[in-house]
Order: sequence, then structure tokens, then C-alpha cells
Amino acid sequence: MLLALTQTALAPVTIVGDAIPLPLDGRTGDAASGRAIATDTRKGLCPLCHTGLGGTGPAGDLGPDLSEVGARLSEGQLRLRLVDGRVLNPATLMPSYYRTDGTRVARAWRDRPVLEAGEIEDVIAYLVTLKGGLRTP
Repeated sequence: MLLALTQTALAPVTIVGDAIPLPLDGRTGDAASGRAIATDTRKGLCPLCHTGLGGTGPAGDLGPDLSEVGARLSEGQLRLRLVDGRVLNPATLMPSYYRTDGTRVARAWRDRPVLEAGEIEDVIAYLVTLKGGLRTP
């Protein structure tokens, strides 16, 4: 499957199969920065639904445990799930982190993605390191 999503003010992405193979901003992310974003309940928001991120705060169990997500999914597969998981599962509760349409948020956040392209790449760089062995918070 080859499908292009074009979003207002965001770089277009190309979906191939179940993945977005190329980095959104053309660079490989920084895993340390990605860990900081992914474990921050005010930035990445991941611990609100997921365990297994290696953070110290409380974590939800609405989404799957991510402690081995790097062993299960490729960078491209993770990228699609972060950009817009609705492409794979229209009923998903996972928010789209790189879209600006259809999101109901406070006025200050309208027309802005949850994460910028580089931040998504940083989170992916961290998630691919999660291949088991981390204790959930």
C-alpha cells in the first residue's frame, strides 16, 4: 500500500504497508531526548496509557506494555503509530501525534501537532531501544 497523507503545515508523509519508512525530518532521533519526552506525562503523555517505558512515575494500562516494543516493531512501524495510528485501526484510542485536523484541544494548541517531527524521531529512537529487560514503573 502506498498512501500519502498531506497535513496543513506539516510535512507530507508516505505510508508503505504498515509503516512510514523515512524519518519525518530526514534525521535519526536522539534516544536520550526521546526517553525524556516519552516518560514525561505533560509532553509525550505515553505513561498515561502505557507501562514499560522505564520512567519512575505511575503508568497506565490502557495501552500495551512498551518494554519490548523495539523487538516487535520497526522504526517505520513505530513512526506510523505515532503519526496517525488511525490509519491501521480507525477505532484506536491512541492519539495522533503528528496531525492537526480533527483534534479537539484548547485554543493555544489548535493547529499544532502534539509533537514536532524531530520530537517524534527522538521518541522512536528511544522506543527501538526497548527490547525487554526494563522494569515497568
